[in-house]
Amino acid sequence: MTDRSDSRIHGGDKSRKTSGKRRRATTLVAWCAAALVLLGGSGLGFVYFKLDGNLSGIDINALLGRDRPPDPDNGSEDILVLGSDSRAGANAAYGQDGGGARSDTAMIVHVHKGHKTASVVSIPRDTLIDRPECTDSKGATVPGARLAMFNTAYEVGGPACAVKTVETMSGIRMDHYIEVDFTGFKKVVDQLGGVRITTTRAIDDPKSHLKLAPGTHILDGEQSLGLVRTRHSIGDGSDLGRIELQQAFVKALIDQVRSIGLFSSPKKLYGLADTATRAITLDSQLDSIAKLVGFADGLKDLGAKDVKMITLPVRYDPADRNRVLPLQAESEQVWTALRQDRPIPASATKDSAGDQRDANGVVRGG
Repeated sequence: MTDRSDSRIHGGDKSRKTSGKRRRATTLVAWCAAALVLLGGSGLGFVYFKLDGNLSGIDINALLGRDRPPDPDNGSEDILVLGSDSRAGANAAYGQDGGGARSDTAMIVHVHKGHKTASVVSIPRDTLIDRPECTDSKGATVPGARLAMFNTAYEVGGPACAVKTVETMSGIRMDHYIEVDFTGFKKVVDQLGGVRITTTRAIDDPKSHLKLAPGTHILDGEQSLGLVRTRHSIGDGSDLGRIELQQAFVKALIDQVRSIGLFSSPKKLYGLADTATRAITLDSQLDSIAKLVGFADGLKDLGAKDVKMITLPVRYDPADRNRVLPLQAESEQVWTALRQDRPIPASATKDSAGDQRDANGVVRGG
């Protein structure tokens, strides 16, 4: 284990020097990934059988072994959704790697029994956690660390270490893993013809290069990146406030896909499916079109109104306002509710630094 000062250096100063644009873009990936998880009713299964070659998978179960939380047989499902900031391929347009790839945004998607409702918990990338010892994708042991930034789990050990860290934090076994390439999901937004959102007040953020008047807008891929990068013109200017915008965006994205009638345009349907399947890496239980379609079919009744989204209850670290610490009692309320397949109580988030009321309501679905 590392001590507190070491954990601040690792993933701290170096990460501040990496491109802000790159980091903010990754948040779009993860939110779009969550939307993909919840879009079983979009009709993409119609052409998925042609697209097996686009998919890639990783055997999380083999890497993690038997030392995992129990898997309750209650009809619910838990999916860890990550957006990686690898600079490979087309992603190089967003800058060069400042070390290994990281997961700058992570969400746990809990689909409740009956698959009529879902709860999504976002874990801020700068959350300081005790990272467990884990096994990386090559089978090597990665040592644990005390008070390490959450996003270092993926950086040092890849998907299996990210899953292990989430399962250790929550006591919840992840049934599935989905990782998304953010350049691919920028293309998904464009394939959809943009996403309709409404702003209740002006957004003018020179750092994200987004300027929107109050009113309804249809955002293309680049503008969507700008929206989820925005923080300086809303809320308290923090990443926690920005999560409010991201939550509004993913709900708008869900509604957009469900409303445009993809079956009426086979060409558009195929283009969207082709782009989406190229953008994701899945656990080995989902890495074929047949498996993915079966999984998605179980989510076909979910709409944006059926999805409750929160941020993990946190407080600012008194020693460094650029970091946050989980509120232990409130976080346990969240994890207990999900383990028992119950709705997350409102009391769990009322005192959280992530409850950014200044940002809440600034953006909603069109």
